[in-house]
Amino acid sequence: MKILIVDDERDVETLFRQKFRKEIRSKTLHLNFAFSGQEALEFLEHQEPPKVVYVFSDINMPGMTGLELLERIKQKFPKISVSMISAYGDSQNYNKAMNSGAKEFFTKPINFDSLRKEIESLIE
Repeated sequence: MKILIVDDERDVETLFRQKFRKEIRSKTLHLNFAFSGQEALEFLEHQEPPKVVYVFSDINMPGMTGLELLERIKQKFPKISVSMISAYGDSQNYNKAMNSGAKEFFTKPINFDSLRKEIESLIE
């Protein structure tokens, strides 16, 4: 399963590769990374149809926010599941994300056990 992780903090790539190394090694998961909302859209638009089935995006990013990215993905690629992450578990971001079609909402620090269960539910 191909996943796209979107976050303006580049050290997130190392963290995700470490946490999912078993799944990467067994080729259950293929992780892709974008470091802005615009880069994520360009990645998704590069393949028709996109092979990514799940996007995990930070909300607070410079330029296009994760919430704006969520809305654009849902308009252009409605079959792609999108979950959001925020350092702040405020109800305004949560409500906007869920009302815009987010599958799930996570807060930092990421609970990787919960995220793993979310991903496993998509594989089944």
